[in-house]
Amino acid sequence: MRMSVELPLWRALTGYRILTLVYVLGLFVVAYPHYAHPLGAAAYMGALTAWTAATWRRTTSPERCTRQFLVADLGVAVGGILLTSVIDTQARIMDGAATLPSIWTAGAVLGFAIKGGWRWAAVASTIVAVVNLVERQELARDTVHNVVLVWVASVAIGYVVEVARASERTLARALQIEAATRERERLARDIHDSVLQVLAMVQRRGTAIGGEAAELGRMAGEQEVALRTLVAGGLLPRQRAVPAAAADGDPAARPAVADPPLPAGPCDLMALLAPHVGAGVTLSGPGCPVALPAAAAAELVAAVGAALDNVRVHVGADARAWILVEDEPDAVLVTVRDEGPGIAEGRLAAAEREGRLGVALSIRGRLRELGGGAEWISVPGQGTEVELRVPTGIAPEGGRRGRARA
Repeated sequence: MRMSVELPLWRALTGYRILTLVYVLGLFVVAYPHYAHPLGAAAYMGALTAWTAATWRRTTSPERCTRQFLVADLGVAVGGILLTSVIDTQARIMDGAATLPSIWTAGAVLGFAIKGGWRWAAVASTIVAVVNLVERQELARDTVHNVVLVWVASVAIGYVVEVARASERTLARALQIEAATRERERLARDIHDSVLQVLAMVQRRGTAIGGEAAELGRMAGEQEVALRTLVAGGLLPRQRAVPAAAADGDPAARPAVADPPLPAGPCDLMALLAPHVGAGVTLSGPGCPVALPAAAAAELVAAVGAALDNVRVHVGADARAWILVEDEPDAVLVTVRDEGPGIAEGRLAAAEREGRLGVALSIRGRLRELGGGAEWISVPGQGTEVELRVPTGIAPEGGRRGRARA
């Protein structure tokens, strides 16, 4: 199946052919005594019924509805129109009596429209129009009206089908790009959380030791810059869950750690944040558990860890920090506040352009994946607050999304 929108169209066409056949048979029964050759009309109706019954599955999908079938189907309709001038009386024809296939003919034209678009529909409806005029032998108003109606309807449906197909191809391409960029960004997160930190540590340790180690540190620093540039080139707004990352500035020199196994079902965010509490970190929150899906809670805790890394790197290892957890009706809000010098305006955007992706990937990216957002509130000389918001009732991946505020 080319696209999901085609299936209901083909089913509708199948239903249309069956319903119009019943209608045509009713017209035949009513007009039977008035035909010049009623047995000929009965023979055509029998053939039309047998053709519709034998081919009804042909119009249930584009694979079964081939060009050869469409041509044959249109031939059955056109043959019935031309046969009308032989079987019916001239008086009835001039009075505007319906042709033998009547509105069943439109089903053959609509098959062309759905299968091939508006161009096929225009060709098929033009053939039907010419045959109708030949059968009537004059430009009667009702004949012209019916011909134009079929032509416009079939061309319009064909055009809509073409637009839908183009939209489906665009959507499929967008989904492919999204899947590729999600995987690329996952790799970028892994690189940032492990390789870049190791290179930065080698550079610092080598410079401190001196000698040959200094040359090794210099080479590690060059590779870090090159790798940061490569990772920043693939930066996109959606992320996947990975271990906690380092800060926006120089990464913390801690090795990457593996993600712990996630418990089944919801877990208490306060319990997961408890290991961060120490001499310089205070945790405050509700007196009751704050439940979140396990994967969402792990991402939020990792983002809090990245924010605390920023405090240690930019303010100092002995800096004081406060974690405040608020359980709102539709979201969980975690605020990380420090007493440092604050962040200069535009510093986060500049760091992202330089390839320092601690904030972009380790904090903001994690929350985007969960449908939440992160906001930095900083006044020079008065410290920094990082507000991390995650909506409640979300799935671990691909759940409800919100617009990040930062």
